[in-house]
Amino acid sequence: MSRHDFESYNERQREHGLPTLVNPRNGAAGSIRQLDPALAARRPLSFFAYGLGEVRGWELPQTHGAILDAFAAMGLPVSDERAIVRGAQGLVDFHRRIAVLRDQLPFDIDGVVYKVNSLVLQTQMGFVSREPRWAVAHKYPAEEQMTVVRDIDIQVGRTGKLTPVAKLEPVFVGGTTVSNATLHNEDETRRKDVRIGDTVIVRRAGDVIPEVVGVVLNPALAQGERKEEGRFDLFKRLNGKCPVCGSTIVREEGESNWRCTGGLFCPAQRKQALLHFASRRALDIEGLGDKLVDQLVELHIVQTPADLYDEQKLKQRLAGLERMGEKSANNLLEAITRSKQTTLARFIYALGIRNVGETTAKDLARYFGSLERFTSADETSLQKVPDIGPVVAQSITAFLAEPHNLEVIAQLRASGLSWVEHEGNQGEVLRLSGKTFVLTGTLPTLSRDEAKAALEALGAKVAGSVSKKTDYVVAGAEAGSKLDKALELGVPVMDEQELINLLEAR
Repeated sequence: MSRHDFESYNERQREHGLPTLVNPRNGAAGSIRQLDPALAARRPLSFFAYGLGEVRGWELPQTHGAILDAFAAMGLPVSDERAIVRGAQGLVDFHRRIAVLRDQLPFDIDGVVYKVNSLVLQTQMGFVSREPRWAVAHKYPAEEQMTVVRDIDIQVGRTGKLTPVAKLEPVFVGGTTVSNATLHNEDETRRKDVRIGDTVIVRRAGDVIPEVVGVVLNPALAQGERKEEGRFDLFKRLNGKCPVCGSTIVREEGESNWRCTGGLFCPAQRKQALLHFASRRALDIEGLGDKLVDQLVELHIVQTPADLYDEQKLKQRLAGLERMGEKSANNLLEAITRSKQTTLARFIYALGIRNVGETTAKDLARYFGSLERFTSADETSLQKVPDIGPVVAQSITAFLAEPHNLEVIAQLRASGLSWVEHEGNQGEVLRLSGKTFVLTGTLPTLSRDEAKAALEALGAKVAGSVSKKTDYVVAGAEAGSKLDKALELGVPVMDEQELINLLEAR
C-alpha cells in the first residue's frame, strides 16, 4: 500500500467515521490475512512483479534482471529501484544508496534483497525449506526514539507467564504510535535497570512488538534521585500474587520467568486451560475447538473446566451461539458426557500442570493410584516417582498449593468425573518397571495406542526411537528403519503374539 493511497484511504475512513489504518505496511498485511476478497478489494493495494510461475510459449531470458526488464516492457509494475552490481562492495553501495532514498520512496520498506542474477545458478543453488539459497534480505536498522516510562505494568500470558510492560509517553516510531513496550522478563528489566520516570530508547522493527532498548540517564542526576528507587522486583511489586486472579506466583529454578499458579482458575489462562483439558490425549472432548472456546470464554459461559459439566446451563447457552446448530450442540454435550468416564492419568494430564506431560501423568497415576494421594503428595514423595526430579515436583506442588486449583478439581469430581482407582498401588514396583519398548509397524490386532497403554500399565516405558538403552522392539507388518536399527544393535525383537504372552504372564 503506497503512502499516498494509505493517506487517501484513511481520509475517506475519517469522513465516514470509520476506523483508520495504523500504517501502510500493517494495512496491506492485514488486508491479506483476513482472507476476505471483498475486504481486500476495498483496500488500495498494489504490487510489484518480481518472479515467474509457469511459463508457456516464451523463451526465458538468462538472467533475473532481464526478466524484470521484460516485465516492464510488457507494462507490468516493476520497481524502478533495482540494479545489477558485482561483488560485495556493489551490494553495500546499493544498500547505502537506497538508505538515502528510503524516506522519499512512495512506499515503506525495511531493507533490500540481493539475488543471484543468473537463472542457471539460481536453479543449481536451489532452496532450503521454502527459502532460496540464491537470495538474501539485508535489513536496515530498526527505528528508535526516546520517550519516558510512565509506569511498569505486568501482563499475564495464556500460559501464565508474567511479562513486565513499560507504559510509555506515546511516541511515533517504526510507522506507528507506541505507548507500550515489552521488558521481556524480570532479569531483562533489571539488566537494563528500567525504572518509572526514566527516559528510554524504544525500538520497533517491522511488525515486531516494540521493546525498550535501554535507559538514557541524565548525567547531572544522582542515582538516588531517580523517581523510583531500587531495581525492579516483580514479586515485591505484585506482593507475590497474580494481578489477574490473585493466585500465588512462582519462579522455577533456572527459569527467567515468573508464572501464575492458578492455571485452572486464572481468566488470563482460561482459553488455554480449556483447550488443553479437552484435547485428545486429555479428556478428549470432540468438538471443543479454538473458535468455540473463544465464544464460551468471551461470553462468560465457561470460566473453568468444571463449568463444562453443568449440562442444563450449557445447553441453554449453546443454543444462542453463532454457528452452533442443534445437532452440533447435542454432539458436543454427548462428547462432554462421554468424557466423564476417563482414567486418572488422563485427568492429571488434563489439569495442565507445568512440566507434566502425558508420560509423567501416567507415571504419577501409576505410582499414587488415587487422586487423593496425588493431590496430598509433597515434593519428597513426588521425587520418589520414577523419572520425576525436583523441577517437576516443584511445578506440581506449586499448582496443588493454590486453593483455586483444588477448588476446581473438587468441582470436577463433584460433576461426575470418574475412573477406577487402584488402592495400595503407591510405591509398588510393577512387573515391567525400568524396561523400555519401541513399537514399529502395524500389529495384526492391537492398535499402537492399545499396545502402548498395556505396556505402560505394567510399568514399561514406550520410546519413539531405538537405542542401546532399548530392551525390546515390538515389530508388526511393514516395520521400517526401527527394526533395522534393532537388528544392528542386537536389541531383542518380538511380534504381537510374543507381546501378548508377555503382558499376560504372571
